[in-house]
Amino acid sequence: MMEEKEGAEEQQRFSYRQRLKAAVHYTVGCLCEEVASDKEVQFSKQTIAAISEVTFRQCENFARDLEMFARHAKRSTINTEDVKLLARRSNSLLKYITERNEDIAQFNLERKAKKKKKLEDENKNSVEPAEAGAVESED
Repeated sequence: MMEEKEGAEEQQRFSYRQRLKAAVHYTVGCLCEEVASDKEVQFSKQTIAAISEVTFRQCENFARDLEMFARHAKRSTINTEDVKLLARRSNSLLKYITERNEDIAQFNLERKAKKKKKLEDENKNSVEPAEAGAVESED
């Protein structure tokens, strides 16, 4: 019974991995088509398959590294600092990730401020009628 369950889980992981590989292959194929039309070059199916395989393996390495960075920091969640650490060897990528991270942080701050203001306005509006009712009942 236990072996069947483990076998089913392994089959599910394999299936998931195959779907991920197919998605990477499809995306690489689309990118190669785009480059081919822009640069007027052709990519063979073997070249696309090789780029897909290298990309998939590199993503697996990135995932392992990110997990290790988080684990080293005694966290179970990967955060942007882990991603920046991963990208540290590529100045342009690190700069891009840092800028996007700052953009997202700024957006979140603005959203939080709007939410807070909205709640304050709602609270002020709900308190005012209650105060008016209290004044009327005193008469």
